[in-house]
Amino acid sequence: MRGVLAGFTAIWTVTLAGYLIGRIGLLGPDGTTVLARLAFFVAAPALLFTTLARSSLAEVFTPALAAFVLSTVLVAAVYLALARWVWHRPAGEATVGALSASYVNAANLGLPVAAYVLGDPSFVAPVLLFQVLLASPLALGVLDATATGHRPSVRRLALLPARNPIMLGCAAGLAVTVTGLPLPEPVMRPFELVGSAAVPLALLALGMSLRGSRPLHGGPEAGERYTAVGLKVLVQPALAYLIGRFALGLTGPALLAAVVTSALPTAQNVFVYATRYQRAESLARDTVVLSTLAAAVMLVAISAWLG
Repeated sequence: MRGVLAGFTAIWTVTLAGYLIGRIGLLGPDGTTVLARLAFFVAAPALLFTTLARSSLAEVFTPALAAFVLSTVLVAAVYLALARWVWHRPAGEATVGALSASYVNAANLGLPVAAYVLGDPSFVAPVLLFQVLLASPLALGVLDATATGHRPSVRRLALLPARNPIMLGCAAGLAVTVTGLPLPEPVMRPFELVGSAAVPLALLALGMSLRGSRPLHGGPEAGERYTAVGLKVLVQPALAYLIGRFALGLTGPALLAAVVTSALPTAQNVFVYATRYQRAESLARDTVVLSTLAAAVMLVAISAWLG
């Protein structure tokens, strides 16, 4: 319990520092974007490469991933059903809402949580692989189709993961693991040095992004917003626990990893996708902020209960 609280104290202290940096404008108007891009394109891929390169396949593809994937699919299906039959939203808006309710912040917050709370960044690697290889291309395919009026080509969808630096870092690390290629320490050391910046950069960027948010405003999307937050923060980890504990027989660190990764808040990428295709932008933005705040409490509670 003390270790869990210490881990989250470190995470939210750095996040608070990021908020204060954003509040006083220390890094200028583009500071958040610069830090987030540096973490996403450089530091996080390096961290995942070194983590996976020193892991075995058994440590990456675990039953905890199955619990996470099933809970994600179920939550997304529930939101899509509500969007279709209750709120009567078109496909683009419904897709953004489903992502808001199920697509977790595995890169910006998942890496720090895995490092400081679960004790191993490799726990979040399979989550990133699932989201980058399957969830993102499927959702972007729907959004692309609604924006252009025609179906995207198979080639375009297949190339989406190759444009993602997180995916490239994971793929390179997995290639080293699969081939058993020994990399000398002088080769790994630069990646380790750059990768060590991923967690603090992500947390600082996350804190800076919270400045000026007003996620509690009213409006026609309020019900959809709170439904997405509830599904993300409460229902998804609950489903992961039930599936992991009673269907897959998980216990200990594996069960904790499945539930904690499912309880991560909505990823900022969802807002990026919504903005790119101009679909449900305010819903995505507000869900990211509210789920991030609510997940802080939920993650501590889950870790105290299962840790």
